[in-house]
Amino acid sequence: MTKSKKKTFSKIKAVKANARTRVGSPPPERVLPDPKQRAASNPKHKETLANLLATEGDPA
Repeated sequence: MTKSKKKTFSKIKAVKANARTRVGSPPPERVLPDPKQRAASNPKHKETLANLLATEGDPA
């Protein structure tokens, strides 16, 4: 069995742990919608009149 590595003291981890105990854990991260993805889902050009009339008569 190998020896476990001795953990060194980290000031940053100690400060963060202290803050979590006093204030509480931070709120979960909110994912904001990507504006480029929303723009890609919308059609770039309007349908032409010929296409609208052709698809209007179909029973589908």
